[in-house]
Amino acid sequence: MNTEKVKCLIIGSGPAGYTAAIYIGRANLSPVLYEGLQPGGQLTITTEVENFPGYPEGIGGTQLMDDLRAQAERFGVEIRTGIVTKVDFSERPYKITIDDEKELLAETVIISTGASAKYLGLEDEQKYAGMGVSACATCDGFFYRKKTVAVVGGGDTACEEAIYLASLAKQVYLIVRKPYLRASQIMQERVMNHPKIQVLFEHNATGLFGENGVEGVHLVKRKGEADEEHYDIAIDGFFLAIGHKPNSDVFKPWIETDEVGYILTEEGTPRTKVPGVFAAGDVADPHYRQAITAAGSGCKAAIEAERFLSANGLL
Repeated sequence: MNTEKVKCLIIGSGPAGYTAAIYIGRANLSPVLYEGLQPGGQLTITTEVENFPGYPEGIGGTQLMDDLRAQAERFGVEIRTGIVTKVDFSERPYKITIDDEKELLAETVIISTGASAKYLGLEDEQKYAGMGVSACATCDGFFYRKKTVAVVGGGDTACEEAIYLASLAKQVYLIVRKPYLRASQIMQERVMNHPKIQVLFEHNATGLFGENGVEGVHLVKRKGEADEEHYDIAIDGFFLAIGHKPNSDVFKPWIETDEVGYILTEEGTPRTKVPGVFAAGDVADPHYRQAITAAGSGCKAAIEAERFLSANGLL
């Protein structure tokens, strides 16, 4: 197996990974970045980004990631295609295997592999991706001002997103599979008492329809029961709020995570329990999951990595 030594390895290519790469590159540390399964991260499936500072007219998600990539390459970052299939953090330099065929020995590692939104598994979710289907109300809610939207989910996140969207949209349907909400009592009360939110208990979405984007959702009420009922409602946007899965599985033997899989770091820092290994972006952020917060954490991770290398005489 081919072996290569690097001072700083960055795993993942979203806003956190690219920002970390920019900072490490400017420090003349010749970082290597592996893009992973989804080069550019989740923003590449977002049509328009209007809340990233510096773009007053907004910018396409793919274009934003292309700009960050180009900026990283300007500072000498080597960006490669490949997936981490195995890691060994038992001793430094740390061993990282790429595609089961190449081994890197890294003095520092920045994990920025992100988190993947959970979907229902409907074919229409892919068909209408970027055309009315979203997994981030904070990111895309602005485009649905005075329109009708549906949110799928029954937990705190779904309730929060429904309330947020209700501040923009004219009507919000909350599609809940169970006959009750799993959210905290305060969130339940806010949703149930909101004049713009209609909760559809014991409902499942079975598909979407529309010519040039989402125009409605197919629903089934009390699926499998004697009084099962099928009908459609007209909507302009379909929001998934059934959770995210952090892309952290390959690191779990060595890195502490919470019960969901988000990597745990020292409070206020990107430091993991393994010296010289840092986590940035959505893989370590169950709360915000925004491009700008991911970029900020990537900056922190890069600065910490540089300080670590300096403190250990590795610059």
